[in-house]
Amino acid sequence: MVQSRYSPAIGIQLTPMQIPEAVPGAGLAFAGPEGIDEAGHSLLLHPGQPSEMIVQIKNLAERPLRLSLKVEGEFPAHWCQIGGTEGSEIPPGGQMNAVLYFTVPATFFEDQQAILPGKKDKLTLNFRSLVLVNIDPGTEREQIQQSETFNLYIRPYSAYMEFLPFLYREVDFIGRFIKVFEQAYQPAIDSFNVMWANLDPLTAPRAILPFLAHWVGWQVDSVWNLDQQRRLISRAVEIYRWRGTRKGLRLYLHLYTGLPLDDNLPNEADKHISITEPFGPSFILGDAQIGSAVLAGGQAYNFVVRLRTTGSDNNINEQLVKKIIEQEKPAFCTYELLIENQNN
Repeated sequence: MVQSRYSPAIGIQLTPMQIPEAVPGAGLAFAGPEGIDEAGHSLLLHPGQPSEMIVQIKNLAERPLRLSLKVEGEFPAHWCQIGGTEGSEIPPGGQMNAVLYFTVPATFFEDQQAILPGKKDKLTLNFRSLVLVNIDPGTEREQIQQSETFNLYIRPYSAYMEFLPFLYREVDFIGRFIKVFEQAYQPAIDSFNVMWANLDPLTAPRAILPFLAHWVGWQVDSVWNLDQQRRLISRAVEIYRWRGTRKGLRLYLHLYTGLPLDDNLPNEADKHISITEPFGPSFILGDAQIGSAVLAGGQAYNFVVRLRTTGSDNNINEQLVKKIIEQEKPAFCTYELLIENQNN
């Protein structure tokens, strides 16, 4: 601790919120116990990640003290912000807590001109810093200053260090050396971990959709928007399985229009996608009435497709719907298509 020629008026205690596991020189054969003590007064900084240093100031005098706090070091001033200093006067025996917020730019290593080819300067990763407290004694005496030193260590974050024994994590060089391999191999590992998303039509990149469509024998058509193509490719096998049936046609129309399937409605005529066959009572003498009988029970192999839309989904392409029905229905069947807007 550095102090003035007067007796200490305050006590300063620094508590780093992120302590480095290794400091330069620690873990080597010629390193002494100083490396361990130095780590306790050091703050580890990862570029792009905030870190904090707690400053506790205690008044050791028998009178109130007014003080001001600042941080000095060779690092850029905008890296550090001081907070938590409510009031500048401490009563006798009282304590004030302050917080030093440190943030190193995320592009610290990428933007360093010192590491470019042809440069002789070395990249600075360690900074000697100083917490300086100016004390106003309230008399005509000169202002008293007390300070406490600490170190800032800027290191890239490496998840691979967690896989090493603690003995190796005590060596600062190993942490920086292993980061080289992490940057080389981690992108491939990350791609492998999300490979499932590249094989799912709902999450795959757009460029891979034609390849996935070829897997299931699905013909990609430019008339479908991207969301429709994803839904159709993902359920193409199910559409093939139910082709020629009411269930298969309703599923196909549901994937195109977005209208609900309404599987919970027992009455087919009440569904948003209704597929009915217009059968009625045959013409029987003595029982049939004019207007209710259908001669021979209706047209054979004929069905009616009725789509009930709302204001948000009334932009249905009728020609495309007919193309879907022609593709999915049995060849010998005929049909009628009705598109109704429920808001009208």
